[in-house]
Amino acid sequence: MKISTKGRYALRMMLDLALNEETGYIPIKEIAIRQGISDKYLEQIISVLNRAGFVKSVRGAGGGYKLTKKPSEYTVRMILELTEGSLAPVACLEDEVNTCERAESCVTLGVWKKIYKAVNDVVDNITLQDLVDDSKAIEGDYVI
Repeated sequence: MKISTKGRYALRMMLDLALNEETGYIPIKEIAIRQGISDKYLEQIISVLNRAGFVKSVRGAGGGYKLTKKPSEYTVRMILELTEGSLAPVACLEDEVNTCERAESCVTLGVWKKIYKAVNDVVDNITLQDLVDDSKAIEGDYVI
């Protein structure tokens, strides 16, 4: 499994918003400068986050984006699944019911299930607040 730049940048953007939430609404250009990411690319990502209700926006002077919930209410999985889709390592695990005709006799299915469970155990148990806390524990400028 490989997380695309879209997923990685979405997580970085959400963390940036969480770290700077006391300043109110944050313009995309400020995030782009801090993160060293194109503001055009961040605009594409923020629209996905906005449509999902993860962030809210205000236009005009003093406008920008901010989180709609507390950082502790977002898991890494929520953010990655929104931008990446399923985190399942194989297609047959993407749905609730495995409809693969080979599922009953597939020896490797157990491997894929264990990988999927391990990934979910990690991303389900790390919140944006955990990342904020980790960032604040690092001395000097944070790098995300």
